[in-house]
Amino acid sequence: MPDEMQVNIGYIPLTDCAALVVAREFGIFARHGLRVRLKRETSWANLRDGIVLGELDAAHMLAPMPLAITLGIAAPRQPVITAVGLALNGNAITLALPLHGRLRAMASDLPGAQLARTLKILVDEDRQARRAPMTFAVVSTVSNHYYQLRHWLHSGGVDPDRDVQLVVVPPPRMVEALQAGKIVGYCVGEPWNSLAARKGVGMPIVGSSELWSNVLEKVLGVREAWARQHPETHLALIRSIVEAARILDGAAGRREAGPLVAAHIGVDPAVVELSLLGQVPGLAGPAPDFHVFHRYAANFPWRSHALWFLQQMRLAGQCAADPDARATAWQVYRPDIYREAMAAMGESIPLLDTQVMGAHATPWTLPAAPDALPMGPDLFFDGQVFDPERNGCAPE
Repeated sequence: MPDEMQVNIGYIPLTDCAALVVAREFGIFARHGLRVRLKRETSWANLRDGIVLGELDAAHMLAPMPLAITLGIAAPRQPVITAVGLALNGNAITLALPLHGRLRAMASDLPGAQLARTLKILVDEDRQARRAPMTFAVVSTVSNHYYQLRHWLHSGGVDPDRDVQLVVVPPPRMVEALQAGKIVGYCVGEPWNSLAARKGVGMPIVGSSELWSNVLEKVLGVREAWARQHPETHLALIRSIVEAARILDGAAGRREAGPLVAAHIGVDPAVVELSLLGQVPGLAGPAPDFHVFHRYAANFPWRSHALWFLQQMRLAGQCAADPDARATAWQVYRPDIYREAMAAMGESIPLLDTQVMGAHATPWTLPAAPDALPMGPDLFFDGQVFDPERNGCAPE
């Protein structure tokens, strides 16, 4: 049985905290014997510090964050693990309306994933005119947002370290910074892209599902020591989240959850509902896979995702000190704990801990027990393939 204790879970006001909200507001945590307090944090740095200092027991985390905290990247070193995913996808790149207008005047029909080529022309024009470099924002330097934005810029020949400036802004402050002209664009999770469009200050141009299809975006992270001290409570948290995630992958569940999620993140329910339903302004839609909470093995903590994130950290110059990416991935991402939690729930569970990423353009079937799992496309927009048996994060 879970411990008779209150579990303090931190979260950031984003649509993809929805599984935690549903688990609490639908009484799922309580049915699993848990007393849970959800604590809204203002930034990823505050949430990280809450975990490191022991003020939080668990947290809604950026998928690379448990790895970064464990390695001491942009944080005091503290072993953190994750044994359940919260969501796939859910981010977008949004541009201020003046920049969006300049790009679209030059490339009206070009897909957003390819607009970085046109941005390169404008960056070069600004340099020749001796204008200040364009400033873009991300939510953290150890986030998919950071790696996705860098990847997108690189694809068009824009050097993210020399041609533009990248700054960190907490998600709830993104729209304000865009409106004030402090930044010309950002990569952030919903609903902060939709809200920029609703306020008439920005326009989303490409969703993360178009850049990196169905890559793990958020996880539940816990301190490794806490998980050892409270194993049954940890297992109950995992079961609760998977049950809530299953509800959220139905349209009816998303509509019912919308007002509850909106109340927890402090945004107009109409904006959150559109976000949950994949109806993000500026993007092709409705897109049922803009947010994925349960299907496509979304809750499984793939160690191949961990290796992929470690590779992104290496490419960004963040993890050169880590000599053994595989050992780190195996320490932090814990499919063994997920399997233990799911053993009595009748969930189909992948047979392997890693998979090749970027090899499927169409739906495919994953070997799992007791039944195979339907999976979605997993392409990267530039066509690369990541094979966890060949790629790692060891220094070259």
